[in-house]
Amino acid sequence: MKVKNCYFPVFVSGSALRREEDHIEGFAPEVAWVTKSGDTELDLPIAIRPTSETVMYPYYSKWIRGHRDLPLKLNQWCNVVRWEFSHPTPFIRSREFLWQEGHTAFATKEEADEEVLDILELYRRVYEEFLAIPVVKGKKSELEKFAGGLYTTSVEAFIPNTGRGIQGATSHCLGQNFAKMFDINFENEKGERGMVWQNSWAYSTRTIGVMVMVHSDDKGLVLPPKVASVQVVVVPVPYKDADMQGIFDACTNTVKTLNEAGFRAEEDLRENYSPGWKYSHWEMKGVPVRIEIGPKDMANKQVRVVRRDNSSKMDIPTSNLVEKIKDVLDDIQQSLFDSAKQKRDACIKVAKTWEEFTTALNEKKLILAPWCDEEEVEKDVKARTKGEMGACKTLCTPFDQPELPEGTLCFASGKLAKKWTYWGRSY
Repeated sequence: MKVKNCYFPVFVSGSALRREEDHIEGFAPEVAWVTKSGDTELDLPIAIRPTSETVMYPYYSKWIRGHRDLPLKLNQWCNVVRWEFSHPTPFIRSREFLWQEGHTAFATKEEADEEVLDILELYRRVYEEFLAIPVVKGKKSELEKFAGGLYTTSVEAFIPNTGRGIQGATSHCLGQNFAKMFDINFENEKGERGMVWQNSWAYSTRTIGVMVMVHSDDKGLVLPPKVASVQVVVVPVPYKDADMQGIFDACTNTVKTLNEAGFRAEEDLRENYSPGWKYSHWEMKGVPVRIEIGPKDMANKQVRVVRRDNSSKMDIPTSNLVEKIKDVLDDIQQSLFDSAKQKRDACIKVAKTWEEFTTALNEKKLILAPWCDEEEVEKDVKARTKGEMGACKTLCTPFDQPELPEGTLCFASGKLAKKWTYWGRSY
């Protein structure tokens, strides 16, 4: 997509941060400030970036002069700090997190609109094709959109075990708000001055937290093969009077064969742990496939293969090890997605009345409801559902809209409904 990588400083001046009012108002409670250098008080406090629009855009105004400078497409992999909440959760909500953030500028709104959806499709693919997590693509409500942006799109996941939705990644059209504040203008082919149209988009280490919650079980992590740092672990099974060196060599050769075929494999030859301890250790780490090699396997020219996702075991001949392991890993990847989708779909409840809505909410469901699309109604739903578990809110309005029969009423206000929207408690 011709996006270039870059890196900008972690510190931003207060004056730059305050340039876009809606933006800073949205982030104000979360901004961490540096007030001292050693024992010396700073004349002006310096903010640590909660996001990078205000760090980067003063330079966009210098770099963009004419239409030949557009589009400008930059991405940075970095950390950000947000300090407002009282109960951090590893990966899901932490005061410092890692992410990529893309910042792009275009001559026309059409180009910006097109990129918003192209990026969102990449995020869907990250979740569904790599992390094996089903997501819904949709648009955020005005209340839930990015502060200072024109509109926000997102991929939304759902955690059946806790009954909570989670925003997986976002792709924002910023419109021309930041262009106005940071004076990002260009001259078109006709010599006319115009303001750029901008987007920003990001996904973070939260993806890891979503993956952990969707797939893991009581034994520990369950990792989809495509993202597992170790896809196969090979464990020797000692036996009294067995040729242990021969078994160790077989394990090492098996790993070498798999690595050369492009798999990420390791052997565990530690002699101070029993095979059973090692099995538990690697299960807890979520390694998708375990291969066991003992004297019987050596004699039969085979290996024992154990799947992490369903604990099933099979013996496969060493002669076609590579082909069989590829099939097993592919099947695990697909099975994890199918299982996660089945569980997610079983949690979706259609609610057309307030009674159906509250019942579904108490049952920890992902609720699809007809809505009048009014901000005051959304605020009212938040207020009426506030409890120990947190308030319910809109998650997204899916792009894939079910049919809305004429005369359908909003579940909360009784006014005419304009769209179907997902609601739920969320992280």
